[in-house]
Order: sequence, then structure tokens, then C-alpha cells
Amino acid sequence: MMLDTSAYVEALLRGDLDPVLAELYRPEEKAAQLTRYLDLVSRFEQWIGPGPVALVVAPGRTELGGNHTDHNLGVVLAAAVHFDCLAAARPNNGSVVRIRSKGFDEEILVDLDDLAPRPGDEGTPMALVRGVAAELAANGRRIAGFDARVDGTVPMGAGLSSSAAFEVLIGRIFSELFNEGQCPPLELAVAGRGAENTHFGKPCGLMDQLSCAAQGILSIDFADPAQPAMTRVGFDFEGTGYRLTVVDTGGSHADLTPDYAAIPEEMRRAARALGQENARGLTVDAVLSHIGRVREAAGDRGALRLIHFIEETNRAVEQARVLSRGRMAPFLDLVRRSGDSSWRLLQNCISAVDPLSQPIPIALILTERFLRGMGAYRIQGGGFAGTIQAYVPEKRLAAYTVFMEEVFGPGSVMSLKVRRPGFERIRLQGEGRT
Repeated sequence: MMLDTSAYVEALLRGDLDPVLAELYRPEEKAAQLTRYLDLVSRFEQWIGPGPVALVVAPGRTELGGNHTDHNLGVVLAAAVHFDCLAAARPNNGSVVRIRSKGFDEEILVDLDDLAPRPGDEGTPMALVRGVAAELAANGRRIAGFDARVDGTVPMGAGLSSSAAFEVLIGRIFSELFNEGQCPPLELAVAGRGAENTHFGKPCGLMDQLSCAAQGILSIDFADPAQPAMTRVGFDFEGTGYRLTVVDTGGSHADLTPDYAAIPEEMRRAARALGQENARGLTVDAVLSHIGRVREAAGDRGALRLIHFIEETNRAVEQARVLSRGRMAPFLDLVRRSGDSSWRLLQNCISAVDPLSQPIPIALILTERFLRGMGAYRIQGGGFAGTIQAYVPEKRLAAYTVFMEEVFGPGSVMSLKVRRPGFERIRLQGEGRT
């Protein structure tokens, strides 16, 4: 059962959803989020009319550990964050999906009677919607037309997985409206990855979608990439005295595909020199014992990247272990070691395409000089451009923000809150499954 738009407006104005907003967002954002929710529901009602509505949400994600380990069957530590995609949705009794998104003029229209990939749609939101629908339909899930208003706060290009959040949001709308909310996180993640690979035209792994769909802090083991093993890590950064922060350096991701593609391929070439197709299971001793063979097969950089993979996978496992025991100090040490390895061994801080542009190293060195041995910092995500991550003492966060934004611009420093599971759909009392 879905409640009417008016019920949501009244509940928001009465403060009935204040505890939910407090759980989902930072305390200083409460007023802005209340306005955002009211605006979304009101815009939906103005567009489609009064009546039943479902409020569905999917968060972005941040990588805590395991830089470039998922594609060689390694281990990643990731967390969903409070930046999210929020939708007000209603079935429209047809076969067409209609979506209007705040900040975008073009309406997304997708006819579900034709789920085949369309070359002209590559790189568009329509491709992602059609792809998610196709993947879910192939799993035997019911799909049908709906109307939705979407408001996304996941910054695009900041390494927080805005596209994965949108894909999971679409899958979750299909799940909630037509499948009694029964699509599990792994199914939604696989549907999102399939949409991105087959319809959108972008190769990607499963980490982003899985982190967005499952939420919380996750240790993800990709030994079986078709069925990655997820372990929830119970830890709350809010009480540590440090603020989990990312800095968007503003570097362009254009033309970086060769840089990204070279990393997994070089790791695999190095691994094949030691008799394996992927890097999982190798040891540093084995690499060093046969370093001549590895260098000949994969070059010096390939050898270094293989060593990074081995040690980074082990670090990601250890990071999950120490967090589960509530030990922040050794976790921060592992973060620093991860960042050092990405810089020296993985070498994904500087692009060979444009070596004179080095925003990531600039952000890292500025953070190092500012923190002066406190906290920790590392590159986040694919690298070469984009985002760094820092654990900043709360008492120095305001000064750090001013310091970094003088270089990278207003809004480039973003404080994150880890999104716990359980808020995939915003419900009022008395609202059950549709």
C-alpha cells in the first residue's frame, strides 16, 4: 500500500520524519533536506497529480580500502554515504517509464516494450533505465511503466558513484512498485552493472553498484566475481573525533580510459608470468623470486602494480578487521599505507596522457602539510584525476575546508556520513508493501 502525496507533506511538516532525516543526513543538513523532500513531493504532485506515491532512495558510495583490487579478484572495503538519489514514484498503468530529474531539462522516456540495447542511447540515462529493466526482466521480475521525480545530490565526477546510485535507484523503484520490494542488493547491483556494461557502453566492475545497493560499511571479496562475498563491518566514524572527507580536485576524467584499462591488464600480464590468469593468491615473495620473468612479461610498472594488488588486498582485509574491533588508530595507519602504495606502486595519481596536470598529488601534498601527522589521506577510486580522501580531526575540519577550497574551489571539500542499511524506502506509519 502506498500513501498519498498529501500524507507525506503533512508528515514532513509535522516533523514525523525528522528521526529518519537525522539518521540519513548530517545534523547541519536537516533544514535543507526537509525542504528538498517537500519540494520533490510537491513537484511530483504538480506534474502527475495527487494520489499514492512511493519515496525510494539510493546512496552514493566511497572506497575505504582496496584501490584497484576488485578487477583481479581481490578484496575491497567500501561504504555507502549520505549523498543520495531520491525519487517519488508511482505506477502509471502503462509500459513507459517517465522520469524528470531536478537540474535536467530533458525528460527521460523509455518504452519497456523494447528492451534491446540502442546504440544511439549509449552514454545516456535512457540506456541505464532500459538496461536495468532488461536485466530485471531477464531474472523473471515484473517490470511496468512508472512516473518518477528524481532529486540527486551525489556529485557527478567526484568519485562517489552518481551513476551507480541512479542505476540502483531505478532497480529499487521496479522492486518496490512491482515486486513487493523483494529484489535483494546483489540482484540490483548486477542489474546496474549489466545496464552500464551492455546498454550504457561503459566497462565497470560490481563494487560501486553493490556498495550503493547493500549500504553500510562492506568488506567485499571478489574471489567469485559472479557471487562476491559481502561482510558487514559494524563501525561508526561519527564518534571517533575524525571526519571522513573527500576533496574533488576538479581534474577531468576525459581521455583517461587508457590509463584505467592499463592497470588490470598489466596486473594480469604480470600474474600470467607466474602461471595465473589473475593476481589473486600470489605472494610478494613469489613476485620478487621471479622478478626478472615478471618484468619481461609486464614491464617494471606491471611488476610494481602486481605488488600493490597483493599488499592492498591484504590491507583491505586488515582494515575491515581493525574497524570491526573499533580500532581507529591502526585503521588510519593502514589508510596512509594504502595511499603511499597507490602513489609509488600502483601509480594512479598522475596521468601519462597529461603529465603536467597533477591535481591529485597537489591535493595529497597539501593535505599532508596541513595535517602534520594527524589523521590520514589517500587517493580514492580510479585515480589519475578526481578525488582524494582524508580523515580530518573534527577540530581542524573548518580550517582544512577553507585551506583546500582556496585551491580547488568552493564546495570541493565534502564531509561524508556513512549510510546505514534499512532506509531504502521512506515509509510512514501504516504504509506497507505495494
